[in-house]
Amino acid sequence: MTQFGFRNPHSYIQLEVPDGKGGTVRWSIEWSGTASLTSQGIERGTLRVGDVVKVVASPSRVKGELRAQVVSLVREKDGLSWGLKGEKVD
Repeated sequence: MTQFGFRNPHSYIQLEVPDGKGGTVRWSIEWSGTASLTSQGIERGTLRVGDVVKVVASPSRVKGELRAQVVSLVREKDGLSWGLKGEKVD
């Protein structure tokens, strides 16, 4: 993860993801607003630059746009999870 913006109306995560060609691409992943996230245990300091997270997201409807909306998120190093319970994140 390269950035976590904890703000309203929507928080966001920036991820560097392998592009399959030996490089990386940056995805902008939209998340819920601060009140919703805080009520679910996510706060400004919960995620930090460099954290490795696995995200299931709904992609943008605009073809080729590297944007999506979080459905679920898992940080395996400590078991942090958010979103759909029981969803397998590969």
